[in-house]
Amino acid sequence: MKKITVVGSGYVGMANATMLAKYNDVTVLDIDKDRVDLVNNKKSTVKDSYIQDYLDTETLTLNATTDQQFAYTDADWVIIATPTDYDEKTNYFNTDSIQSCIRDCLEYNPEVNIVIKSTIPVGFIYSMQVKFGKLNILFSPEFLREGSALRDCLRPERIVIGTKNHVGKEFANIIKEAIIPQSIDCPVIFTGHKEAESIKLFANTFLAMRVAFFNELDMYSESLDMNPKEIINGVTTDSRIGKGYNNPSFGYGGYCFPKDTRQLLANFRKQRIPNKIIQSVVYANDNRKDWITNRILQKDGVSIVGIHRLVMKSGSDNYRSSAIQGIIQQLLNNNVKVIIYEPSLDKKEFMDCVVENNHKKFKKLSDLIVTNRIDDSLKDVIEKTYTRDIFNDN
Repeated sequence: MKKITVVGSGYVGMANATMLAKYNDVTVLDIDKDRVDLVNNKKSTVKDSYIQDYLDTETLTLNATTDQQFAYTDADWVIIATPTDYDEKTNYFNTDSIQSCIRDCLEYNPEVNIVIKSTIPVGFIYSMQVKFGKLNILFSPEFLREGSALRDCLRPERIVIGTKNHVGKEFANIIKEAIIPQSIDCPVIFTGHKEAESIKLFANTFLAMRVAFFNELDMYSESLDMNPKEIINGVTTDSRIGKGYNNPSFGYGGYCFPKDTRQLLANFRKQRIPNKIIQSVVYANDNRKDWITNRILQKDGVSIVGIHRLVMKSGSDNYRSSAIQGIIQQLLNNNVKVIIYEPSLDKKEFMDCVVENNHKKFKKLSDLIVTNRIDDSLKDVIEKTYTRDIFNDN
């Protein structure tokens, strides 16, 4: 049993801590005392039913603290899962929190192995190894979906380790011990640092490209009054294409896709590498939000637009960088009155819009209800609901 400290209790941190705590002594380090209290009371810090079920039913060695010295001093491994937001001014991920964690960690425990799970720019690991004079800093990207983060952790399709030395192999063994037996034969891909960093950016950009592709297919079919479901089914039945990420939406959003696509595009531009597809993936998302906004503005007799949920998909409580927020802003710029229904909000206003979380009142007040994903609660007002959700899934 290894002593492992996980820094950060968001989706990535909480899922990894929960998974690893079955076979290891895991401490979650977070600056938010409320989140620390949740973990210590066997409650998930994020909305993920699988995590909560695991906390309730499995025997785990898991605790949380705000005390850096306690968390770092005796750890064999430190896993960093802090946010790296994209900085529009520098065209670069803000990695300050990661660098701070590495510095603090090495102050208390100079020999500890450090694994970064946060998405980072290409070349970051090498720069940290040089800066701190430590070779046992590595990157192992995550490929998790919000709302099913632990499920994806336990059932990985591949494990990517950004080093080929014994430290990487030891970490791979720790992960393989924790995943479910049915996934024990999933491939472990050992790569160089930059290759691992690139895998995460290119994987997410490819998925964002699929979202953008099917959104443009939907725009084409909507403008020509065709049935997009029939077209999509006909296209995706081809095994070379498949059915993943094929449900039209208001655009890709969330924590990963918007920032990862922009970071990859910035990398191409910094190196002066010609590209068309990568920049199109970024621009297509803005184009989709413009299209949706214009379709809403074309509706007659609409004084109040009701936005039904800010979150990107069911099973998630995260509305960070959701596509609908860009549409809200455009509606406000066109002097449209907007109200919002979002149960995860505990405030009366958001983006200068009234938050109305009485569902019946929200439906009554709204002349048009706009929702990225439809659900049963809107069946009685479906005639005044606008969505591009075809398959009723995420």
